Amino acid sequence: MKNLTKSEEIFIVCMEECGELIQACSKMIRTKGKLKYILNLQDEIGDVVTMIEIMKEHGFCNEQQINKRMQEKKEKLKKWSNIYD
Repeated sequence: MKNLTKSEEIFIVCMEECGELIQACSKMIRTKGKLKYILNLQDEIGDVVTMIEIMKEHGFCNEQQINKRMQEKKEKLKKWSNIYD
């Protein structure tokens, strides 16, 4: 990725990895969680988490901000979804 700033490259790779995670989630639904796709899902989750860690290292966010947002999101999910039933 020539002629990109480091930040631009981080954002692009993160977007690509998020797209791959979206695709892996879709395959989990379509295949009813076959082992091959569970393993792929795990890989893609790891790739996204890696990019989040890189974003933290470069100062785009920090652990405290992420944890705060995670709590807020969990509260919304408790109110509006069946995830926490």
